[in-house]
Amino acid sequence: MKNEFTLTIYSEDQIRLITKLSSMFLRKQIQILSLNISICEIENIYRHTIVVNESLDTVINLAAQIEKIIEVFKCYYSSNDEIVSKQMVLFKMATEVFLTNANMESLLRENDLKVSEIEREYVILQTVGRDEEMKQLTEKLKGFGLIEFVMSSRIALLKSSEGFCVEI
Repeated sequence: MKNEFTLTIYSEDQIRLITKLSSMFLRKQIQILSLNISICEIENIYRHTIVVNESLDTVINLAAQIEKIIEVFKCYYSSNDEIVSKQMVLFKMATEVFLTNANMESLLRENDLKVSEIEREYVILQTVGRDEEMKQLTEKLKGFGLIEFVMSSRIALLKSSEGFCVEI
């Protein structure tokens, strides 16, 4: 049975690794749901966060193969209940709708929406949350005349680990 898993990869080289990972995922026909690359707590080391929807056996095999790549120090795989994860979302709405709708204030408070920018034609709202929460909020805002939105890739930390730097 397929479930959502987050792979956390620590590497020293991000450009060559992206090429190797993309060809590996393509060969195995594994779709990447989310990809984030950032610096991490160790100097000159990068953290790659990749979200996939696969079986546990496939993810275990994939993580083992990723660790064999020369640039990779470690690859963790985690289910959603083993990590703390967030995504940021920006929403664009018509200023007129934003200012005249009586329910907008309660929607802002209930969903921790912050006004990022106000222009004559549009308002940009931002919030941070989990994937499902953001999808539900997007559906709510469609009823308020949502013009467009963009969601960042997932960032995640393991709940149970002390961190990668403890292991090296």
